[in-house]
Amino acid sequence: MKTIENRTTIRKYSNRELSNTLLRELLARAEHTPTMGNLQLYSVVATRDQEMKRKLAPAHFGQPMVENAAVVLTFCADFRRTTIWAENRKGNPGYGNFLSFLNAATDTLLYCQTFTNLAEEEGLGTCFLGTTIYNSKQIIDILKLPKLVMPVATLTVGYPDESPKVSDRLPIESILHEETYNDYTPESIDRYYKEKESLEENLHFVEINKTETLAQIFTDIRYKKSDNEAISVGLLEALKQQGFLK
Repeated sequence: MKTIENRTTIRKYSNRELSNTLLRELLARAEHTPTMGNLQLYSVVATRDQEMKRKLAPAHFGQPMVENAAVVLTFCADFRRTTIWAENRKGNPGYGNFLSFLNAATDTLLYCQTFTNLAEEEGLGTCFLGTTIYNSKQIIDILKLPKLVMPVATLTVGYPDESPKVSDRLPIESILHEETYNDYTPESIDRYYKEKESLEENLHFVEINKTETLAQIFTDIRYKKSDNEAISVGLLEALKQQGFLK
């Protein structure tokens, strides 16, 4: 049985069918996750149609699991449903602002994680795609998301066709701060990252990327400042388009 300690990200899926009954059951069970004010500020778009998956793939940089998975789930921060409910019940909603987006995004990510855990307990494999907020405007157009609905996370889901090894993680001492935040020192950074930097696969990663350190891969190649700034501009434009920013 897969537990949180031995979970892995699955990028290759078998042709085994994922029944709609099981998918709906897992999504329904995940609704018991914590939520702000019990408003459930999220929606999910399930994409099974192969042509629709092909349309979504470029927004996720053509990652093959988008087309290979049984279903692609786009988790959206959704204040539209709550707003329409309030308007039809003599309420005066005021959710077209950044605070509301943050609240809805938090609800959505909690729901996404709960679903992930439940799905993997059932033997399904998942891959979390961070590219959702990188190309949110494309996804909004493809999925026809209206105002006050913003995509924040995507999961590819299906039965695994691979058995990857468990990814390394930093020691608990590196993330736990007792009572107040204790800032990092060069010495503590050396201690916390020693094992990660010494792993054979990470040493190979450095070699093939022709960098001096593992950190440089994440600063100079994968998540460059210029790319981060450009994507941020697009994200802010998408938030304005969807009514969360003025």
